Amino acid sequence: MEALNRLVEKRKHPRFSIELPLEYRVTNTPQAHGAMAVNVSEEGLLVHSVNNMPVGSELTIAVLFPKGFELTNFKVLAEVVWKDLQLEENSVGYQLGLKFVHIQEEDRQKLKELLGNGHDREASHEK
Repeated sequence: MEALNRLVEKRKHPRFSIELPLEYRVTNTPQAHGAMAVNVSEEGLLVHSVNNMPVGSELTIAVLFPKGFELTNFKVLAEVVWKDLQLEENSVGYQLGLKFVHIQEEDRQKLKELLGNGHDREASHEK
């Protein structure tokens, strides 16, 4: 029965594949870090990072993306809701599932533009 529950899709919004750089700060810390967003929805992001963060951490995030011939970004406050250790040949990293906690209306519009720009819908379902 438990295996069947894991197969049921719990998402309210589809995920779209992206490969976009982002900058994040753990709330109340001055140091910025880089990571890579690998998929996005209206409610969250899947991120690859070399830094380990505990579930429950709040992050201020700016995702960079092209808009015409310029770069723009959308900013959100997000929470780490799950993480997985990712082992590759010569490196260790983390896959982080982030849920948006707060997004201003201007940034929500930018996110909708990004989602509407024909990015590939995820074929597989991650956590």
